[in-house]
Amino acid sequence: MTQTRGCWRASGEFRSAQENRHLVARPPENVQRLFVQRGIGLNPAIRASGLSKRYGEVLAVDDLSLEIASGEFFGLLGPNGSGKTTTIHMLATLIRPTTGSAEVAGFDTGRNAVRAREAIGIVFQESALDRTLTVAENLRFAGLLQNMPAKMITERSGELLDLFGLQEHRTKPVATLSGGMRRALDIVRGVLHQPKVLFLDEPTIGLDLPNRRRIWRFIEKLRAHTAMTVLLTTHYLEEADSCDRVSFIRKGRLVESGTPGAMVEELGKHILEVESSTIESVVARLEPKVGPCLRDGDIAMFRWAKEDVSELALLQAELAADVGSWKVRRPNLNDVFLWVAGGKALKS
Repeated sequence: MTQTRGCWRASGEFRSAQENRHLVARPPENVQRLFVQRGIGLNPAIRASGLSKRYGEVLAVDDLSLEIASGEFFGLLGPNGSGKTTTIHMLATLIRPTTGSAEVAGFDTGRNAVRAREAIGIVFQESALDRTLTVAENLRFAGLLQNMPAKMITERSGELLDLFGLQEHRTKPVATLSGGMRRALDIVRGVLHQPKVLFLDEPTIGLDLPNRRRIWRFIEKLRAHTAMTVLLTTHYLEEADSCDRVSFIRKGRLVESGTPGAMVEELGKHILEVESSTIESVVARLEPKVGPCLRDGDIAMFRWAKEDVSELALLQAELAADVGSWKVRRPNLNDVFLWVAGGKALKS
């Protein structure tokens, strides 16, 4: 019997591996209705068609197509080396695609790159600040690069420094700021010229939990004050829970796309985590009854589609002598990430 390989999308539609090669991350009708209710425009702020990037023998991004609506908060998620940063760099006109095309804010990033850049703000994984300059000097420099008048730079800097709680530090050298403050200033720098599209590439990487939460409070305030389209990449999956939509990328290809809630729901009602010193034997006994698992050393994770977990309780009793830990919990976006990154189909 030949097995058909592929994946399920959050809409419930199955795509074979060949069809999935051309998966387009486009809002389905129910999501479009939600966007209208939230005041999000349906005209794409970002459109990519068949984007690929090759470095010698390495295909970093493979035939990627997506559409992101004006005002949408969109998450591009995937493991290290999956092509997230390369995709952002192509959309932001920082590198040229090997094949394919893209538009940002209505401007072709190849034929009209200068106009596209005027509409783009970007926060890189690594800070773009000059630590020898003061906060105000960094912002003045950034504003001049965008051809902003001096008065506008001063006014806009003041508004954003107030919003991000940095006003009292404006005359201090950046080197004297904490890591969280520097990251907040990176974001201020990226939106100083009021871009229509903001790329956030791992905006909280390296920060502790209190500073990560602080940065996200600032970003939420910023989004509440603007109609800015935001494309986020992050390894902290809880940060993507508030996205309007997310897409998962693996080995340069989009493999799943949908709203975070719908994707978690498709994963199942519960996740069973089993730990055992004889995990291979336990898995061999469980998989015929529960379904395929994800392995991580002596831990195996299974999906359970039913709300009723009484059958799992019976299995726990049956395997009690061989299992060190048995945990049943609700799934979350981290589980979706692990399942997709592991090459598993999202739909059972």
